[in-house]
Formats: sequence, C-alpha cells, structure tokens
Amino acid sequence: MRNPTFHRRLLRRLLGIAATLACLGVAVLVPADRTAADAVFPTAIDLPAGFRPEGIAIGTLPVAYLGSQADGSIYRTSLMTGEGAILSPGPGTPSLGLQLDHHGRLFVAGGSAGDARVVDTRTGAVSANYRLGTSPDTFVNDAVLTSAGAWFTDSRTPVLYHLPVGHDGALPPPEAVVRLPLTGDIAYVPGAFNANGIVRTPDGTGLIIMQSVTGRLFRVDPATGTTRRIDIGTETVPDGDGLLLYGSTLFVVQNRRNAIAVIALDAAGATGTVERRLTDPRFDTPTTIAASGNRLYLPNARLTTPRSPTTPYNAVAVDRPFQSLHPIRTGTTKSATGYRRPTRSRSPIPVTSGR
Repeated sequence: MRNPTFHRRLLRRLLGIAATLACLGVAVLVPADRTAADAVFPTAIDLPAGFRPEGIAIGTLPVAYLGSQADGSIYRTSLMTGEGAILSPGPGTPSLGLQLDHHGRLFVAGGSAGDARVVDTRTGAVSANYRLGTSPDTFVNDAVLTSAGAWFTDSRTPVLYHLPVGHDGALPPPEAVVRLPLTGDIAYVPGAFNANGIVRTPDGTGLIIMQSVTGRLFRVDPATGTTRRIDIGTETVPDGDGLLLYGSTLFVVQNRRNAIAVIALDAAGATGTVERRLTDPRFDTPTTIAASGNRLYLPNARLTTPRSPTTPYNAVAVDRPFQSLHPIRTGTTKSATGYRRPTRSRSPIPVTSGR
C-alpha cells in the first residue's frame, strides 16, 4: 500500500540532495515520472520586472529558459524552486521563439531584428548570429528543430528560414541560410501576424505552422514550401500563437483568448479535431508553451497591460490533460525534414514553439 507520508518525506530528501548537488555544480537528472515532484514544484514563477516574456524552452532537466521581448535577454529558472537569473544579456532587440537542442544550445528567433542567434546555455555566450530577413518586412517569430537543422517562421514575409545544422551538431556558416518561399493555401494578410508557431507533424514528414490572423493551421512540405490548410472541421483557433506537439496531440496557445486549444491530429498532420480548450484564471495573454513532467508551462506576456520597467511578469504551470495523449500508428518514417522517428511513442518528446 502506498504510504503518502513516506513518499512526501522521501521526495523532500531527494529534492534536498538535488539542491545540494546543484549548488556544487553537479547536473541532476530527474526521473521521467515526476508526478510526486510536480506536486511540490511551484505553479507560478516570477520573472524580472519589465521583462516582457515571450518564448519558453524546457529540456530534459527541470530548467526553463525564457526570452524577453523588451531587450532580448534570456532568463534561466529552476522549475524545482522558481529561482533564476539572467543567463545571457540581450542585444537590445527581441528574443521570441526558443528551441533547445541536445548540445545545450538555445536557438532564438529575433523578431523585428530579422535575425536568429544561438546561445550556449552553459555560459550564456552567443555562439552564432544569422541574418534571416530584412527590416521592415520581417518578423522572425518562432523556431523548431529537426535533425536537419532549425526552421524559423516570419510573420511578415511568406517564407521559412532553414539553418542546416550538421548531423554532428556543427552550426552552418551565415551564407548557408536557406529561404524557402511559402506557396499553396496560405495567404498572408499585410500588416498582420501571419505565420507564428511551428512544430513537426506527428509522423515527422512535414511541418505545421499557425497563422495567427486567420486562426488557421497549415501543413508545410519542407522540400517545396507548399502549404495545405489543416482540416479541423468548422473550428478555427483565433489568436493562435505558440504550439506544442505531444504525440499526435497539438496544443495551441490562444493568447488574447487566454486559452489552450487541444487538437487531436492524424499522423500526417493533414486533419484534426479540436477536443477541448483549457483555461486558467492566472492566464494573462500567454504566448508560448512548453512541457515538463505532467505540467504545461506558459509565460504571461500581459499584452493588454501597459508596459513599464516595473511591470511584474511571471510564467504559470497547469496540469497536462492525460486524455489528450494520442499514440501514433505503428511504423517508421524518414521525413523530408530529416527527422527519423518511430510513429508510435510511449513517451513522446514534446516539441514546442510559438511567439
């Protein structure tokens, strides 16, 4: 029989050991099943005043990275304690969508600066900078990683940017940036937020992008740039922003609606069903989403609140609905994105992105 008192004591001891090791500079691995740990982790994480958070990325450790719209700084925080600090001072331009790779590097979308940079999460140093678009007709909004490299959306210009990262993790030179025009079903609306969040399809053969202004999702062929609208029936996801793929479930943050749409996709990402929407009274125009353990973490951008250097900001955690996890049909695919994965996963890796 499960003894709640024993487990609470054990958890406190483990967390105490983890905190001690962390102080000594030792990396601590947390078990995949963190149900008990989640219960004592904070459900709200305070960020620096005036920070204006946008993107969030979480890896295998209980550590989150958040980007600032205000000056582009990267903030690193412990999900165990809620404590954190600036990891990498910003360049004075935004840091929007974030993606963390297995080499401990953070790929950062630069918004109106029209660029992307790669930050070493061990030191905070900038490993590389890439010019993607040209102002004022650019807004590099979000990113996703595949084994072929990094992909970035642009909300102003119908194009995807691709950084072809080598299989050994080698970063490409600046001249290797690929600009893939978007064709097909998507139609950009001038002066509006168009392509925003981006993730892989469940079977890894394509990409999915969110067009915020229309509330529509599109599947992109990464070899040609051809887009096809994803059929979700009569539903749309207005104010759609950051995306999280978990198995074949797509979470879509609807920022000004203070909601998360939960969509069950087919393996190819061609059709889907909006199953439910999650809301929470603590949501204050959240923009992006990441997962850790059994929780979803969202930074509150507070887009309807006047900006000032003293405005408070935070990120909040909500429980991930277990019934939303849909396994993918058995098989293995080699995708045009260069991502090979089994199409059935017992413990799917969440893929996050969004403005």
